[in-house]
Amino acid sequence: MQILALANQKGGCGKTTVAINLASALAARGERVLLIDLDPQAHASLGLGQADFSAVSIADVLCEGVPISKVARKLAHGFELVPGSLRVGEFEELAARRLGPERVLEGALEEVAGMYDWVILDCPTRADGLLAVNAIRASTLVVLVVETGTFALQGAVRAQQLFVDLAAECEREIDMCVLATLFDPTRALAREILIGMQARFGDAMFDTVIQVSDVAREAIAYGMPVDALAPTALVTRQFAALATEFCELKDQRMSELPRGPLSWPQLEPIV
Repeated sequence: MQILALANQKGGCGKTTVAINLASALAARGERVLLIDLDPQAHASLGLGQADFSAVSIADVLCEGVPISKVARKLAHGFELVPGSLRVGEFEELAARRLGPERVLEGALEEVAGMYDWVILDCPTRADGLLAVNAIRASTLVVLVVETGTFALQGAVRAQQLFVDLAAECEREIDMCVLATLFDPTRALAREILIGMQARFGDAMFDTVIQVSDVAREAIAYGMPVDALAPTALVTRQFAALATEFCELKDQRMSELPRGPLSWPQLEPIV
C-alpha cells in the first residue's frame, strides 16, 4: 500500500484539486484508492460534495480511535473518502495527553493495510503542525505540490527543507517528489518558472504538469472530479497521465522489491 502525502507550506497551490483528481484517475485505472482529508477546512470533502460535518470523520479516527474502515465512504467515482472535519483541530489540543501523538495516523492505517493500493493524504496548509507530522510519518512518498507562480521556486525550496526537517524530527528518511501545478503556458513568466523548477529539482519532478483550468474549478464547484464532468478535457488527460506515472513507478519498484514503498530520485541537498 502506497501512502502519498500531498503537501506544501502554503495554500492556493492546487493541492486539494490534485488530491481529488489523482484519486479519481487512479481509480479509473482499476486501482483501489482511499483519499483522506486531513485539512481542518475539509476542502477535499467540500470539493466532493461530502461535507456532512455531523457524520464521522478523520477527527473521530485521530481523537477517538474509530477504525478507518468504519469512517471511509464509498463514492460513485470509484474511490473511497475519509472526510475531513472542522473538529480535526481538536487533535492537536489532545496531543499533550497522548503517547506518541505523531504516530496516530500511521497506526490507524495499519488496520486497512492490504485493502487499498493507494492512500492519498490531503495535508493541511499548516506544515509545521501535528497533522502534517502525522502525514509525513505515515507516508511512503511526499508529493510537494508547487504552483508555477511568482516566488514559487523559492517557496518550493523552503517547503522542501521544512519537510526534510519534519522527517528528521520523526527519525526517518523520506522520499520526496515535486509536481508543478496551475501552469499557464501562455505566460512567459510561468514558462520561465517551470524551467527553473526543472533545473532545480531534476528527475525528482514529475513529467506531467497540471495546467490552470476553468474546467477543474467548475468540477470542484459541482462536487465531482474533473473526469466525471469533462472526460475529454485537457486537464483530465493530464491527471490520467499523472496516474500513469505513479502506476509505472509502482510496477517498477514492486518488481524489484515486493510490497516495498515507492522510491523516487532524491532531491538535491539544500545549500
